[in-house]
Amino acid sequence: MLQSIKGQSGKLIMTVIMLIIGIIFLLPFIWMLSTSFKIEADVFKYPIEWIPTTWNALQNYSQVWAGNYPFALYYWNTVKVTLLTVLISVTVSSMAAYGFSKIQFRGREFLFLIVLATYMVPGQAILVPQFILYRWLGLFDSHLGLIMLGSFSVMGTFMLRQFFLGINQEFIEAAKIDGAGHIRIFAQIAFPLVRPSIATYAILRFIWTWNDYQNPLIFLRSDHLYTLQLGINKFADAYGQYYSLIMAGAVSAIIPLLIIFIIGQKQVIEGIAVGGVKG
Repeated sequence: MLQSIKGQSGKLIMTVIMLIIGIIFLLPFIWMLSTSFKIEADVFKYPIEWIPTTWNALQNYSQVWAGNYPFALYYWNTVKVTLLTVLISVTVSSMAAYGFSKIQFRGREFLFLIVLATYMVPGQAILVPQFILYRWLGLFDSHLGLIMLGSFSVMGTFMLRQFFLGINQEFIEAAKIDGAGHIRIFAQIAFPLVRPSIATYAILRFIWTWNDYQNPLIFLRSDHLYTLQLGINKFADAYGQYYSLIMAGAVSAIIPLLIIFIIGQKQVIEGIAVGGVKG
C-alpha cells in the first residue's frame, strides 16, 4: 500500500514538473502571439500584458499581408517549394529505402555504406560546388533548383530503410509467388505497412524545408522568387522598430507548421511507437 502511494506521488510530481517545463517552453510563443495583437506602445509594457488591453490585430495582420511587401507571394512560393520538395523527397527516399532493404543485388550493402557516408559531409562544405553546378545547369535562381536541393535525402533513405527492414519477408515472398513485381509490391504491400513512418518523415521534411534559410539565401536572387524566410528577413529590415508587425509575420509563418503537426500527430506517434517496438 505504502509502495503504491509512493509510486503515485512520484508520477504526480513528475507530471507537475513536466507541466511547468512545457509552460516555460510555450511562453515565447505565447508572448509572440500576444504581441502580434497589440499596438506598438504596449509591446514592452512591464509587467507583461499577456492579454492586450488594446487590440490591434486587424491592423497588424493587414499591414503584413497587404502592405508594401508581397508577403502573400513569399508565402505562396514557400508553400509551392515545400510541398513539391516533400512529395519528391518522400517518393525518392521510400523507393531507395525499399531497394536497399528488400531487393537483393550485388554490392548492395557496400553501395548503401557509400550513400550513408555522404551524410558525414557537412552541407556547408559542398555549397560552392553546388553553386557552380547549378549555374552550369541553369538551375540557379529558380524554384526548380531549390526543390531539387531538398528532394534527395540520405537521412530519409536511412530512416525509412530501418522500417522497411522490419517488414516480414514472407509478405514479399508471397507477393512474388502471386506474380507481383517489385513496383507492385512496393506500392500495394510495403508502402502501406510503413505509412506511419513515411508520414513522420514527411512532416520532418516539411518542417526542414519550410524553415530553410540557407539554400534560398544562396540559390535565389530574384525578389519574386523569395521564400518566406527571406521575405520575413526583408520585412524585419524594413519594420525592425515595429515588433508587433514582426510578430504578426512570424505567427503567420508558424501557422502551417502547427496545422501540419496537429493533422499528422497521430501518424507521428504511431511511427515512433513502431520504431520503439522494432528497436
